[in-house]
Amino acid sequence: MDTTTLYSIFQQCSCVTTDSRNCPEASLFIALKGESFNGNAFAAKALESGCAYAVVDETEYAPAGDVRYILVENGLKTLQELARHHRRQLGTPIIGITGTNGKTTTKELIAAVLSQSRNILYTQGNLNNHIGVPLTLLRLRPEHEVAIVEMGASHPGDIRELVEIAEPDYGIITNVGKAHLEGFGSFEGVIRTKGELYDFLRTRKNATIFIHADNPYLKEMAHGLTPITYGSEEGLYVSGHICGNSPYLTFEWKADREEERHIVQTQLIGEYNLPNALAAVAIGRFFNIKAEQTDRALAEYVPQNNRSQLKKTVDNTLIIDAYNANPTSMKAAIGNFRHIQAEKKMLILGDMRELGKESANEHQKVVDYLEECEFEDVVLVGELFAATRHTYPTYPDAPSLIATLQTEKPCGKTILIKGSNGIKLSTITEYL
Repeated sequence: MDTTTLYSIFQQCSCVTTDSRNCPEASLFIALKGESFNGNAFAAKALESGCAYAVVDETEYAPAGDVRYILVENGLKTLQELARHHRRQLGTPIIGITGTNGKTTTKELIAAVLSQSRNILYTQGNLNNHIGVPLTLLRLRPEHEVAIVEMGASHPGDIRELVEIAEPDYGIITNVGKAHLEGFGSFEGVIRTKGELYDFLRTRKNATIFIHADNPYLKEMAHGLTPITYGSEEGLYVSGHICGNSPYLTFEWKADREEERHIVQTQLIGEYNLPNALAAVAIGRFFNIKAEQTDRALAEYVPQNNRSQLKKTVDNTLIIDAYNANPTSMKAAIGNFRHIQAEKKMLILGDMRELGKESANEHQKVVDYLEECEFEDVVLVGELFAATRHTYPTYPDAPSLIATLQTEKPCGKTILIKGSNGIKLSTITEYL
């Protein structure tokens, strides 16, 4: 079935789902396949559960004569092509966002600001891959005035694939850093892949980027594009600086050619969140959000999902940043923790995954930085940290640490918890 015909069917449906466990009434099920699953096998169940139609790409799962089954050549490609067609039909202005660190937080902040006076759509959670991006686009409705689409990458070409589906009009790369080096091959590979967003925008008439002017890598990558700048220097579209960080970030910002200065007390942990907040200010101003609305949105935003969360327990104060970790974000978190005003600091750090041949060297650099910062109360979790040269207590995994915490719980401490999601450090918080 061609995309135009399928689109007419899609318009009759309530939504699109790829999960047979979540089938809203009158929805369109699209079967996807992976290494360990075949969505085609669940098409019948999806129809029984409420779907109006099921898109399958294997003949044996499309009973002859049953018009509810739609046979296509490739389910994933169909999902992506349908999403692009829908995006083109609506013509909604789309902001594409990627970056090594901070893209999800920045996306959430931008959404908080723009939703003050705009009807917006934005990526839910971290649905930012070759499946999540098209699913996000297929949630677009005519009433949406702006869409914010997050795009993640772990291999060269990933961003190119996503921008060719979403076709953004605006772009923001939060930063480039050392992450997923196993997939990218090198830091230069990271830069090239994130830069695929800029490459696409160069082909779009009147495309605009929002750029952190303090970042030399981004400035070098942005040639030939119209930039809206934010950062620490005076004279930028939006400039700002940190006023406080103990533990929540407080910052001041002003717009170019305006005298008024705004001070915002956020609920974000970490100086490294300043560029994320300034990006939201700049984009809000570009889309004519009033300054007082922007300030209120940033002040009221509360981070979720183990991303720079502050949690006070009966015994300790926890700074939980256990969703992800790479050398860039790890050093930023440790450096920020170094400057926070608190007594009895403790760090519980977990391995950084997917660093390939650079893994051993990068983990050693983190340990060396801990010693440079003169932290004494440190616990390391994971085999990669265990292989480094240090004198800190080390545990092979989170359950091993939990076993110790059940009998030797720290008390009265401010504890930074940081590591890759696969280390599962989020599971230790209830024992602290």
